[in-house]
Amino acid sequence: MTDEFVVDICRKAIQTALMISGPMLLAGMIIGLIVSIFQATTQINEQTLTFIPKIIAVFITLLLMTPWMIHTMTSFATAIFTTIATF
Repeated sequence: MTDEFVVDICRKAIQTALMISGPMLLAGMIIGLIVSIFQATTQINEQTLTFIPKIIAVFITLLLMTPWMIHTMTSFATAIFTTIATF
């Protein structure tokens, strides 16, 4: 195994991790922004107001994206095992 091979595997692993976590992070960020705008317009300064909507949004996103996430992780693992088997 060469250095380029190891760097390529690490790059693909990081890319896969970002792809898998991206939708949930994006949902939490969007809900946080919406709640922040709501708090700014109504002048409600409650710090704990954002937690429940964020948790619900991330959970719903996780339920909707689970098949895609499993497919992405499975194809990544299959590619890694296939590549390692060739050495």
